[in-house]
Amino acid sequence: MNTVMKSRFTSDEYLQWESEQTEKHEYYSGEVFAMAGARRAHVVVSGNIFAGFKQALRGSGCQAYIADMKLRVEYVDAFFYPDVMVSCSQQDRRADQYLSEPTLIVEVLSDSTAAFDRGDKFAAYRSLTSLQEYVIVDIAARRIECFRRTADNDWLLHDYIGEQVCQFTSIDVSMTLAEVFEDVEVLNDELLPQHGAINPIP
Repeated sequence: MNTVMKSRFTSDEYLQWESEQTEKHEYYSGEVFAMAGARRAHVVVSGNIFAGFKQALRGSGCQAYIADMKLRVEYVDAFFYPDVMVSCSQQDRRADQYLSEPTLIVEVLSDSTAAFDRGDKFAAYRSLTSLQEYVIVDIAARRIECFRRTADNDWLLHDYIGEQVCQFTSIDVSMTLAEVFEDVEVLNDELLPQHGAINPIP
């Protein structure tokens, strides 16, 4: 059965509607966007990072979450599905539908979402006072960009390439780039545009 959809939603309407859908949608300032299915390389890299975090964080009080968990960014009235999140918040551990106090967020780039991930989405994430690190993973370049919040509330970029070890300092976890990109070929048609496209719901 087709769903009759409104052009704009309130956040409560979005949560109710989204709970009834079989596919994921993000919400941004009243608009709802359909998320295209991920390509294999994206899924593999996200899974590698999540698995590394999950193992390293056992017993730490922090918990890793993968792409099916929503994040609430109240400042811009949005709900996103980050590729990977880590939260050390007791409030988030009690949450059911969405998190709101992440310590670290990871987004794996695609050509169709790179500008948004680096621009408006990063700006939205910076409004989260709990957030200490924002990590952008570029599969095609085999590069990790880690933005860390300073004591002065600035964000400093730390680049990781080649054989380097990526330090996720906010959660005291490290991973080699080989571990992050394990089982992913650089010259692969899965890295072409199309993955993760965000399409507005009419």
